[in-house]
Amino acid sequence: MICYSLGRMKGSVVVTGTIINVITVLIGGTLGTFLGAALPPRFQEIVMQALGLATLLIGVQMALKTGNPLFPLLGLLFGALIGELIGIENALNRLGDYFQRRFSSGGGTFSQGFVTASLVFCVGPITILGSLQNGLNPNDIRLLSVKSVLDGFAAFGFAAAFGPGVLLAALIVLVYQGGLSLSAGLVKALIFSHLSTAQFNAVIGEMTAVGGLMVLAVGLRLLKIAELRVGNFLPALITAPAFALLAAPLTALLRAIGHGLGV
Repeated sequence: MICYSLGRMKGSVVVTGTIINVITVLIGGTLGTFLGAALPPRFQEIVMQALGLATLLIGVQMALKTGNPLFPLLGLLFGALIGELIGIENALNRLGDYFQRRFSSGGGTFSQGFVTASLVFCVGPITILGSLQNGLNPNDIRLLSVKSVLDGFAAFGFAAAFGPGVLLAALIVLVYQGGLSLSAGLVKALIFSHLSTAQFNAVIGEMTAVGGLMVLAVGLRLLKIAELRVGNFLPALITAPAFALLAAPLTALLRAIGHGLGV
């Protein structure tokens, strides 16, 4: 738990999900280093399928948190257009490819394992969603728990192929995910604290709902059903809550205009 004090605002941010993630990476990496390719591919495949189904369930639970299905719908539509225009998914892929080339070329399997594992563990929508979710609601570690299991098995496979360099990726996970959670907690203290209880609940509800739809997309990826460009949906985490906040004043404005026109 990390405590902060900003003027009159005090609180704490719990990064439990990130700590669990670091532990699973260390366990998976250690087992992979010493046991090698002991886990047959068919077992790895069935585990990924089970995780994909569990991810779909979590996504559905989160999506049902919306107070009005129109908000996540509009949020996704406008958010996806923004993300597609910016090219977030392609940017994430290019970033991963750049670091892979920059640090792995000629560096042996140790550095290759470190870079490859760090990128897989940190570059992806579920990393951002889970970290923000844990930062805004310290008791909610559902997404990071699923990611932790995924990363644990991935660390096993990477360590079997590249060696102990994968273990160093745990430090990157701690700094990156922990930083995202802490940032979300600070935003909550600086901005969300000025909202009324109803507004705050609306923002969190719609952010959770649209995040759930993105988690569903991740589940479809894990099950190899559809390769959705999930990264391009990330702006919806802002647009959906924005629509929820603007709904009440816009409704009041339309009513006032209607009264003024005698409608």
